[in-house]
Amino acid sequence: MKKIELLAPAKDLRTACAAIDSGADAVYMGGPSLGARAAATNSLEDVRAAAEYAHLFGARLYLTLNTIVYEHELSEARRIAQEAIDAGVDALIIQDPAYLRMGIEGAEWHASTQFYNATPEGVAFLGGAGFSRVILERGLTREEVKSICEATDAEIEVFVHGAICVCGSGRCYMSRSQSHRSGNRGECSQPCRQTYDLVDGNGKIIRKGAHLLSVRDMDMSAHIGELLDLGVVSFKIEGRLKDEAYVRNITAHYNRLLNEALAKRPHLTRASQGTSTIDFTPSPAKTFTRNGGPYVFGGKRAGLATFDTPKAMGEPLGKVREIGRGWFVLDRKVELHAGDGVCYTHEGQLYGTNINSVEGGRIRPNRMEALTVGAQLFRNHDKAFHDTLASTRTRRSLPLWFSLSGNTEGITLTAHDKSNNTTQTSLIQHFDTAAKPDTALANIRTSLAKSGGSPFDIEGVEIDFVGAVPFLPTSLLNSLRRNVLESMERVLRATQPEKNIATENTSLPYPTTTLRGDHNVVNSLSRKFYTDHGVEHIDEGYDTLPDLTGVEVMRTPYCIRREIGQCLLKGSSLREPLTLRHGEDEYRLRFDCKRCMMYVVKN
Repeated sequence: MKKIELLAPAKDLRTACAAIDSGADAVYMGGPSLGARAAATNSLEDVRAAAEYAHLFGARLYLTLNTIVYEHELSEARRIAQEAIDAGVDALIIQDPAYLRMGIEGAEWHASTQFYNATPEGVAFLGGAGFSRVILERGLTREEVKSICEATDAEIEVFVHGAICVCGSGRCYMSRSQSHRSGNRGECSQPCRQTYDLVDGNGKIIRKGAHLLSVRDMDMSAHIGELLDLGVVSFKIEGRLKDEAYVRNITAHYNRLLNEALAKRPHLTRASQGTSTIDFTPSPAKTFTRNGGPYVFGGKRAGLATFDTPKAMGEPLGKVREIGRGWFVLDRKVELHAGDGVCYTHEGQLYGTNINSVEGGRIRPNRMEALTVGAQLFRNHDKAFHDTLASTRTRRSLPLWFSLSGNTEGITLTAHDKSNNTTQTSLIQHFDTAAKPDTALANIRTSLAKSGGSPFDIEGVEIDFVGAVPFLPTSLLNSLRRNVLESMERVLRATQPEKNIATENTSLPYPTTTLRGDHNVVNSLSRKFYTDHGVEHIDEGYDTLPDLTGVEVMRTPYCIRREIGQCLLKGSSLREPLTLRHGEDEYRLRFDCKRCMMYVVKN
């Protein structure tokens, strides 16, 4: 059966364990360095512990090494990668193909979305060049995902939830064009979340001080079954910088959706084992969200951006109907509580406050600055939900079966799971014959049926004594049970899930013979990888250039013209060229209407 994976993010060990408990089949996290989130690093000791906890449930751990690597860092990169594999990591997510030329053993390579995996030809190449999995660009339509899945035998992973890079991943140099900070080095300054003036060819300001490049988050909740049918095997949640509450909530949400979709597709199964018991009702609207949707999956359209603010607004509550002295009333009935956080916008500026009390429909906030009748109110902190989340325990458990055998001269307790992992312990000594055999057998079953604080649920207890039933004190049974459970846990933690290590076809040609600077080839090993596959000319990587004037620093399926109702194909009154301005930084917009793409060029 084809194995399907829910992949969750983790900024640290604690969050990684919470993700596994909440139903993740795999977790991805950063190591000591060289990850695309420089603020989310972890020691190799914590990486090892996370891998062991994942393996307990047959889940997997992936390490992100998804930045470009400079020449002087090659030896460090190789050391970190090999040590991560030795620590139990199941796959390495990389952006720089230099890793494939380092002689690293035991690695399953996943091609990061930072490769800008957006075409069937490109993905098919990576699938034949040593990558067992390819992570797709987020800005793809349904038809594009379908054509890619049909073009390769490599596993396909897609993002289903979280923040979207408005630029094609790995092809954004906007941060680098404003400072030394580069998104390809894990230090993106997020210029797409800044405010810009949109200026036309006459110098007229069309939009002033708006977040013109800030797009809404992704939420593919309604498309899980469709993605399965297209051939996707891994469903990825964005958020290695998000808190534990977000990871627990969103992972539990997609765990439920994936289970529902798989119940209708018996030829597919989950990639890990165990049952997650969730003591709260997951809701994506209750933790960090920019009012997500499917982005361009269903087609390129308007309504993708949030011009007023790049921040998480939360769930919409309704509009303000009436305002009084220190209170207001909404146009619909909603359940609000003291301590809830709410926000709203006024003339392009975001305002936020806390609720002090709710009395008969009148909501009394801490402050009401710029609040007007008709304002749309959002709740960005649901106190009751977060209190419930903090007070509940999410538990993941594995079914286990016990078998007790022996006689009055010794006993053996054996445990086995669904995968036929087995462990046992024996005790050779004389036991008295039980005066009341039926009572003794009942006491044995009761004692062995307990799992305590272990990750196991005892599904059955089989007893097979030869001759008389021995009298076994409860304390002895408890000790035997604990020993076997601890032994089984050690066995599972040390189990290495099977790796799908792809072999490289060195005769496979790269789709083009020339690489522009946006491929960011910055070291000799990466250059060798491409030349080995037929590339004849490689431009200097953009991240090495001191000045990016005239360089295309962004490409995106998101179009400002379409967003403001000025699509060139439908008729536009705006004079070219259109320009974005932020302080001293200025960018010219170029539009490819045939491909429905927008390009941003540094002036």
